Amino acid sequence: MFKQQMSVLLSALLLSACVTSPTGRSQFIMMPEAQIDNMGLQAFETLKKDKPISRNAKYNKLTNCIAQAITREVGGGQWEVVVFNDKSPNAFALPGNKIGVHTGLITLVANQDQLAAVIGHEVGHVLAKHSNERASQEAAMSQGMSVVQAIAGAPTSALGQLGFGLLGVGAQYGVLMPYGRTQESEADVIGVDLMAKAGFDPRESIGLWQRMEQASQGNQPSEFMSTHPSHATRIQDLEQHMPQAMGLYQQAHNMGKQPRCS
Repeated sequence: MFKQQMSVLLSALLLSACVTSPTGRSQFIMMPEAQIDNMGLQAFETLKKDKPISRNAKYNKLTNCIAQAITREVGGGQWEVVVFNDKSPNAFALPGNKIGVHTGLITLVANQDQLAAVIGHEVGHVLAKHSNERASQEAAMSQGMSVVQAIAGAPTSALGQLGFGLLGVGAQYGVLMPYGRTQESEADVIGVDLMAKAGFDPRESIGLWQRMEQASQGNQPSEFMSTHPSHATRIQDLEQHMPQAMGLYQQAHNMGKQPRCS
């Protein structure tokens, strides 16, 4: 009888964990959003303590202008944006409405639209709940029934500790574990639509990845061995999606959305 009851409970929990992403993809998500957001907040605070923050007025003005234009299309409150003094061409967004951009990325991009492509991509990860999806997948595989029991009735603190470890918070100053290729490709689509809705030229997303490819000087690992799609694959996928993005871009311009952040 007990096994039968647990089987019914498990089936119900797994069914309730099936949701749909902004692109229509089915996802398995069972971690509480509030817990994921809290981990994002803690991770961002750790980053601000451990990494030097840029005081370059030009960089901060540019980044905040672009981020505000993009997140306005999202809603859901204000986003905190911080420019970190780091030469690596990188950026990230964390659950809890946090965005970090490295100075190395700002110096790499050719214009505001290319930086908007990266910020849109990172915000896309948050909108699609990719951190929760990764944590849920890891929890289901590595913890099995103990995670189900935690979701069903364990104290929030216990679940928080479990999720904290699964997200890899602490490693890499709290940046979440790498996303898979499917999630990266999905964030590309969400991001290019976001930048277009905000009035940034989505065609520059292709220019961005061409620039990234040149900067990597052929050192990018093969697509099979990497968690990211190859630059060539990303460019091809973006080209296929461009007609839709250009439609959104034209609509934005017709509404007077023409950001001038540079």
